[in-house]
Amino acid sequence: MKNYISATIFLLSLSGFAQQYKKADFKTLNAYLTFDVSHKKIMGKVKYTFDLLEKTDTITIDAHDMDYANLTINGKKAGFVDAPHALKLYKGYKKGKNILEFDYTAQPKQTLYFVGEGNGLQIWTQGQGKYTSHWLPSFDDMNEKVVFNLSVGFQEGFEVLANGELKGKSAEDNLQKWNYEMQNPMSSYLLMMAIGRFEKQQQMSASGTPLEFYYRPEDRDKFEPTYRYSKQIFDFFEKEIGVKYAWGIYRQIPVLDFLYAGMENTTSTIFSQDYVVDNIGFNDRTYVNVNAHELAHQWFGDLITAKSGEHHWLQEGFATYYALLAEQELYGEDHFYYELYQMAERLQQASQTDTVPILNEKASALSYYQKGAWALHVLREGVGHDVFRKAVKTYLEKYAFKNVSTDDFLAEINKVSDYNTESFKKRWLKNPKFEVGEAIDLLKKNKFIQQYFAIGSLQNQPFEEGKEMYTQVMNSDAFWPLKEEILFQLAEVPFEEKADIVRTAMKTDNIKIRQAVARTVVTIPDAFFEEYTSLMQDESYVTKEIALNVLSMRFPDRIGEFLDVSDTWVGFNDKNLRILWLTLAYTTKDYRADKKEQYYAELQDYASPKYESSIRQNALSNLIFIGKQDDIVLINLARATKHHKWQFAKFGRDNIRKLLKEEGYREAFTNIMPELKENERQRLELLLAE
Repeated sequence: MKNYISATIFLLSLSGFAQQYKKADFKTLNAYLTFDVSHKKIMGKVKYTFDLLEKTDTITIDAHDMDYANLTINGKKAGFVDAPHALKLYKGYKKGKNILEFDYTAQPKQTLYFVGEGNGLQIWTQGQGKYTSHWLPSFDDMNEKVVFNLSVGFQEGFEVLANGELKGKSAEDNLQKWNYEMQNPMSSYLLMMAIGRFEKQQQMSASGTPLEFYYRPEDRDKFEPTYRYSKQIFDFFEKEIGVKYAWGIYRQIPVLDFLYAGMENTTSTIFSQDYVVDNIGFNDRTYVNVNAHELAHQWFGDLITAKSGEHHWLQEGFATYYALLAEQELYGEDHFYYELYQMAERLQQASQTDTVPILNEKASALSYYQKGAWALHVLREGVGHDVFRKAVKTYLEKYAFKNVSTDDFLAEINKVSDYNTESFKKRWLKNPKFEVGEAIDLLKKNKFIQQYFAIGSLQNQPFEEGKEMYTQVMNSDAFWPLKEEILFQLAEVPFEEKADIVRTAMKTDNIKIRQAVARTVVTIPDAFFEEYTSLMQDESYVTKEIALNVLSMRFPDRIGEFLDVSDTWVGFNDKNLRILWLTLAYTTKDYRADKKEQYYAELQDYASPKYESSIRQNALSNLIFIGKQDDIVLINLARATKHHKWQFAKFGRDNIRKLLKEEGYREAFTNIMPELKENERQRLELLLAE
């Protein structure tokens, strides 16, 4: 899973009845699933096969708040207990092969999400690390691997996606039934469904694997920049890893209001709609790294899976590192080392307070992902690239469709190298500190990083002492982060002193370097005004936003000119430019006075539940800034507190708390109570009572 939001990860810890698979080994699932969309319910007919390996009093299947009917084992009524978090079987099974069948109904509080309505409806799942059992009776223990075959019934006109290969579609009970099959076993947390109005385009990998890329019909023009390099990444991984993709088909589906950046469900990655971008958006935010990260998991996490949370770095560290290797293939060695350097900076800072090592189920996401990636870089450089590749290939082939520990992986390194893996394990996996010296030595193997460190050493020196080097680098073909760093270091230097360097930066026509000018030159002399305003024409939604903000603040008497130039801007999926424009247009005195209320109404509309949370949050932030005590705004803020996306719910709660400290808002929030749903009203009452 790629997670850019939370500082912690949902660990794949074992439940209290872990190791059950040693007594009762579940082999296959065949399920037919349908929905009651209006009540957000799922109904299923389930058939499990399992082998009873040794006598046991109870067999447990994880399942949260479900109702069951017609439960039989081997065709006969069986004894079971419907517990709040599990289905417990205690009678009817025998030594050897058994068949369990039952119907169930659930109204999941999490993991299965219904987003939008009508033609805009989407239904999707997010099961990591042990949450699939909220929508399908399954197994929170990732050591229980099963061949899952899902059939799904839904109304025509929607695309229905699940793990595995689509074996056919048929009509059943006025629904279209989609039949998906897997050939190999996997852990339950990797199960998925996604339903929506999607179109797709298909490519074929070099080895013959079908690659399916989905998108909403209205995003058809964004297909190429969104999925840019996808086939190239897939082909690179098969070559670099040396193990053919194991799952027969690979598809990617963007969904609305996804909880994280992406999730590596077996055969079918779900990712955030925020990464669906046009050609301009691609210059600011791309799906490339998330794309590579989730695809790498198809080997590291899906093909082989950690035995417990303690070894979770074997999934996230590998996926993070191989995503960097893919970016190195696409963008070059300097990019690769710059990303490693940025990770090292974050890890060095975090290690001052983070005292939990990687080999601990309570380790932070930063440790699992980025320190895990750094550990692999140290190992790969230590044993040599070819030896590392050989060990990884053997490791994956040996443990395919099984569960692994850190020692399993290091044992394969030991077979092909005399590298001291015990010392490595102690320094990088058991030590909570970040080995700064070792990291710096490895980074310095790259000439660009050597230059970067040289530029950094001038940071606290007088401008004149570094001017010659700054000028030389800015006039060279050096990798762009060097020039960006120069501009950041010179942010406090008066414009007159650095004017030549800034103007050279502007002439590079590099979006990142020009964006650094937009960020750092906030006092704009008249002689630089025209050059600065040219930033509004850059192919970057971020640069446009910065430039419009800065120009409006520095030249309030000319704000009408800037607004006239930008009145058709929209920006990213969160409508960052449109919402900024509406806010400035509404708050600027005498600007299009006859349309003020129209602009405010549009802002109000963007704050409503008909839009994704990113748009709503952006609009609400600006409406709160405007400061009208507006019932519609307060209602939409209260609604945010019960959104399934916890980040947006927290935004709602935090802002209500702030507003309650201001005069008149407590009464205003009390007055909107009748307009809220019961769960929203209960949440607001709790906030009012704090």
